Amino acid sequence: MNKPLILRKVGNSLTLTVSDLAKDLGLGEGDQVFAVRTPRGFEITPYDANFDKAMDVARNFMRKYPNAMKKLAE
Repeated sequence: MNKPLILRKVGNSLTLTVSDLAKDLGLGEGDQVFAVRTPRGFEITPYDANFDKAMDVARNFMRKYPNAMKKLAE
C-alpha cells in the first residue's frame, strides 16, 4: 500500500494522520507503536524491537544459570 502521508502542524507539534494504517494493524487510541529506523527510512510497528533483544539476553542468562532459575521457580 503506497499512500502519501501529510505532516501537519498542531500547536508546537507535527502530526501524521494514519487512521487507515492503524485500522489495518488493529490499533486503536492509546496503543503504542514504535518507529524503527531502517536503511530505507522508518518502519512503524506495534512491536518493540528492544523487547526481542531483552528476551535474547534473558534466554542466555537462563541457559547459563539453570540452577538459579530452578531455585527461583520454587
